[in-house]
Amino acid sequence: MKYEFEVVGDIKGKARPRMNTITGVTYTPTNTKDYENLIIQYFKIKYPRFVPLENRVRVKIEAYFKIPKNTNKKNTELMLNGSLSPTKKPDIDNVTKVVLDALNKVAFKDDNQITKIEVEKRYGEVEKIVVELEEY
Repeated sequence: MKYEFEVVGDIKGKARPRMNTITGVTYTPTNTKDYENLIIQYFKIKYPRFVPLENRVRVKIEAYFKIPKNTNKKNTELMLNGSLSPTKKPDIDNVTKVVLDALNKVAFKDDNQITKIEVEKRYGEVEKIVVELEEY
């Protein structure tokens, strides 16, 4: 089985957990929770009758960042054909973490099923994340 979907909009990485200094309780920041919920909603809209993957899973994530407005034509062309990649935040590991945490217990039963990951940051016309999940 294979799932493939896009999450259009500003890309956010997984933020570090925070601690309430009064109660001592650790919590996930609201903007991270909101982005994880957005990922889940895009997945459920595309696959309303999904069945969680049960076997080993391969994950491919492509994060497309908008080209900066002050970029010249030559660099724009290089960015679009993949010769130049974004080296800005969020870090690639935080992008991966937010996607996998969002889909855990939704698209697959547990994240220990993931045995292959391919992640790439690229430039594109529209800022978005493309996620592909596949049992193999």
